[in-house]
Amino acid sequence: MTSFRTSGTGDGGVTAVAWHALEVPDVLDRVGAGTTGLTSEEATHRLERHGPNRLEATDATAAWRVLLRQFRSPLVLFLMVCAAITLVQGHLVDTAAITAAVVLNAAIGFWQERKAETEVRALQSLASPTARVRRDGHVQTIDSAALVPGDLVHLDSGDRVPADLRLIEAVSLRVDESMLTGESLATDKDTDPVAPEAPTGDRTGMAFSGSLVSSGRATGVVVGTGAGTELGAINELVQDTAAAAPLTALIHSMERWIGLIVGISALGVFAAGLALGHDVSLMFRTAVALVVSAIPEALPVVLTVAMSVGVARMARRNAIVRHLPSVETLGSTTVIGSDKTGTLTQNLLTVERLWTTEGEIAVDAATGVGADTGRISAVAESALRAGALTNEAVPTRDDPLRFTGDAVDAAMAAVAVRLGAVTPNERATAPVAHMPYEPELGFSQTIRREGGRPVLYVKGAPDAVSAMCSSMLTAGGTTTLDRAAVLAANEALGSKGLRVLATARRELEDGDPRLAGDTLEGAPEDLIFLGLEGMTDPPRPGVQEAIAGCRSAGIRVVMITGDHPATAAAIAGRLGLDTGTPPLTGAEIAGLDDAMLRARLADATVAARVSPQDKMRIVEQLMAMGNVVAVTGDGVNDAPALRVASIGVAMGDSGTDVAREASDIVLTDDDFSTIVHAVEEGRVTFATIRKATFFLLSTAIAALLAVAVNVFTDSPLILLPVQMLWANLVTSGIQVIALAFEPGEGDELEVPPRNLGEGVLDAPMWWRTALSGVWIAVVTLVVYERAIWDGIETDHARSLALTVLVAASFFQVMNARALRRSVFTLNPLANPLLLAATAVAACLQVMVVSWPVLAGPMGLSALSPGEWVLCVAVGATVIAVSEIHKLAVAPAARRRAAAIAAAGVAAPGR
Repeated sequence: MTSFRTSGTGDGGVTAVAWHALEVPDVLDRVGAGTTGLTSEEATHRLERHGPNRLEATDATAAWRVLLRQFRSPLVLFLMVCAAITLVQGHLVDTAAITAAVVLNAAIGFWQERKAETEVRALQSLASPTARVRRDGHVQTIDSAALVPGDLVHLDSGDRVPADLRLIEAVSLRVDESMLTGESLATDKDTDPVAPEAPTGDRTGMAFSGSLVSSGRATGVVVGTGAGTELGAINELVQDTAAAAPLTALIHSMERWIGLIVGISALGVFAAGLALGHDVSLMFRTAVALVVSAIPEALPVVLTVAMSVGVARMARRNAIVRHLPSVETLGSTTVIGSDKTGTLTQNLLTVERLWTTEGEIAVDAATGVGADTGRISAVAESALRAGALTNEAVPTRDDPLRFTGDAVDAAMAAVAVRLGAVTPNERATAPVAHMPYEPELGFSQTIRREGGRPVLYVKGAPDAVSAMCSSMLTAGGTTTLDRAAVLAANEALGSKGLRVLATARRELEDGDPRLAGDTLEGAPEDLIFLGLEGMTDPPRPGVQEAIAGCRSAGIRVVMITGDHPATAAAIAGRLGLDTGTPPLTGAEIAGLDDAMLRARLADATVAARVSPQDKMRIVEQLMAMGNVVAVTGDGVNDAPALRVASIGVAMGDSGTDVAREASDIVLTDDDFSTIVHAVEEGRVTFATIRKATFFLLSTAIAALLAVAVNVFTDSPLILLPVQMLWANLVTSGIQVIALAFEPGEGDELEVPPRNLGEGVLDAPMWWRTALSGVWIAVVTLVVYERAIWDGIETDHARSLALTVLVAASFFQVMNARALRRSVFTLNPLANPLLLAATAVAACLQVMVVSWPVLAGPMGLSALSPGEWVLCVAVGATVIAVSEIHKLAVAPAARRRAAAIAAAGVAAPGR
C-alpha cells in the first residue's frame, strides 16, 4: 500500500503526495514551511482548514435504535406473539420462558453492537498529548491536537511521534514502529527519499504518528494530521469493517424456516380441524399450542447458556471471550492468520547464535550453555563482553537480567550478563568515552578501563567492523584477520533470518588521543576481531506444537506480518510451517487483483512486509474462498484485520489496547497454543448447540406430526392444548437447558471443521432429527389409536399418549448427548445437571398423571404400573433408531476426516 496523504498547495493543502519519495527542499516548498516554522497566525488558519490533529469517531448509533434492532428476527417476533397469546390464555410459565428468551437475545445483541466506540478510544490513546514545535521562530510546547501540516516538530529519545512527519534532520534516530509494521527491530531513520511504492516499514525518511523514538533526535515537518495519518487510516478501517459471526447467520436462516414451516403447519391443522367438524375454539387453541410446542423457543436460551458455559471454560484456559458468538466461531475456524511479532514470537530480540574463530555455536542465555558445545569458551566470552560494554541498554528495576532501550543493545547486554561474560557492576561503570550507534557509519564504540588499562570496544555491522580489524582472536591468541571467513559467516547467519552484529576491541596506550575527551569520533583502526552475534525474535514456547495441533484439527495456519520476508520465512520454517512457496509480499499484493490474490493464497503460508490494509485484504480474500478466518495479533497494525475477520484474537499481556478492543477473544497468557485449546472449547460449544437443536427439533417434529396426523382420523384430538403445553414444559423447558452443560465427547480435535454450508445441523443430523422425530410421533400415535380401538376412555388414552411422548423425549435427550459416539460409551454421570433435570421432569410427569388435583384440570387419569412400564419401554425404542443411524453414517464420516487429515490443512472454499 502506498499512502499518499497531505500535500502541497503551498499552504499545507491536501492532495495526493508520496512524501517519503520527495527531497527535503521539495517537501518544505509543498507544505509552505520555512526553517523558522509557521507563524501563529498561519497555524491558526491551517487548523481551521484541516481540523484538530486527533482521531474522530463516527457518531454512535442511539442506544434505543440498537435495542430495537434486536427484535427484527422472525423467530423473536413469532415468540413475542406467542408470549402475548399464552399470557391471554393464562399460561404464565410459558409466557415467562418465552419472554426470558426474547430478553436474553436482545441483551446479547445490544452488548455486541455497542463496542465500536471503545475501539476508537483505544486508538486515540496512542496520540501524543503534547509536541515540541517551532513557531514564530522559537521552540514551544503545544497540545498535539493543535499541530497542522507545515509545523516543524522536534523529536528526542522517548518521545511518541505526534503526527506523520517527513524528517528534515535526523541524528542517530531510531524509531520503534512495531505497532504499525509488526517489525520487532527499531528502524534506522534518515532524511533520504525512497521509492514511491516503498511499504510503510521501508519509508526511512518518515516518522509516523503513534510510533516511539527509541534513540537519537530529529526534526520533521508535519505532512499528515488526524485522519490523514497512517494511524488515521487504520482508525477508518477499524470503524468501517466488521464481520458477522457465522452462527448468527445460521441461526437467522433457521429461524426463518422454522417460523415458516410451523406457521403453515398450524394454519393447516386449524383449517383441517374445521373442515372435519372440530370446534372452532378448540382448534384455535390447538393451533396456538401447536405453535408454542413446535417452535423451539428454548433455543435462544440454550444458545446463550451454551456460549456462556463455553466462555467460562475458555476463561479457565486463559482465553477471555468478549462477544458470546465468538465462542462458536472459533470452533468453526478453518484458517488462522497470525501476526508474527509478539504472537508467534516473543517480541523480544534475543542472541541465539555466536560465531568466533572456534566456529558457530547455539547460545542458550537461560542456562548459560551453548547447545552444541557445553559452556562457552573464553573467546566467546570476549565477543559477548564487547557487545555488552559498547551498549546503552539499562537494566529494569524489577529484574537486573532484563534490559530496556534499543532492542539490539538489550539483547546483547542480556546474553552477556546471563552467561557471565560481564557483570552488572562493570556495565554500570561510566565509560571513559563513547560514541553512540550512527546508522550512516554502522557502528558504535566505547572506551572502558580494565585493570588500569584503557580498552576500546566496538560493535556494529560486520562489513564495517571487519574493515577496521587487522587480526582476530583465537584460543591461542591473535592471528591475521580472515575477512572472507568473517563475511561468509555473516552471510550464513543472515540466511537464517538473523540480525548479525560484529564485535571487536583494542587495548590503548594512556597517551592515546582518543582519551582526550568523553566523546569519540571517526573510525578506529587495527582492531582485534572478536566474533559475530546472530539475534532474532524467537518463537514462543509451545507454538510449534500448537501449529501441529492446528494441522491435525484441519486448520491451516498462515503467518501475516509486516516484517521482512527473509525473517518471516526463517521463523516460519522453525515453527513447522510449509516454506516451499516464497512469501507473499505487500509489493506483490499491490499488483494482484482479487482472483489472482486468492490463487496465491491457496499455497502461500507466509505474507510478509504487508501493511494493515494488505492484512485486511488477505483476510477478506481468505474469507471469500469460503474459510472461517481467525486472526491473531497484538499491534495497531493488526486491528483492521482483527476487526474484519470472522473472529479476532488479541494478545492480552503484550498487546495494544487497539488490538484488544478490535478483537473478539483475548488471550491472557499471550500463548498461541491457547488458541488450540480455545478451538477445542469452541467446537464443544457448537456441538452443544447442535445437540440442543437436534433435541428440540426432533421433539417438535414429533408433536407437530402426531397432532397433524391425528386431526385427519376419526379419533378425538390426541392431546389437548394444555397437554401439549405441559409436554413442552417438562421436555424442552427443563431438560434442554441442562443439555447446554454437556462436556465434550473428547474427539473434537480429531475431526475436521464443519462444512460452512451445512447449517446448524449437517445432513446426517437432519436425517437423524427427522427419523427420530417421526419415530416418536409414530409410537405415540400407535399407542393412542390402540387405546381408542380397545375402547379405553379418551382421557386415559391421552394419558398414555402424553406419557409415551414425554418418555421418548427423556431418552431422546440422552441420544442428544453424543453426536458421533454411541451413547452407551459416555459416562452417565458426566452431566449431573442433565440427570437431575430428567429426574425432576419425570417426577413432574408422574405427579401430573397420578395426582387427581392436577390430573383432573389437565384432562388426564392415573396409569397402572404395567402401563407405566409399557410407556417407558415404547419411548426407549428411540435410542435404537439413533444408534442404528450413527452406525450407518460412521464410515462416511471417517473417510471425510481421513481425507482432510491427509491434506494437512483445511481446504479453501469448504
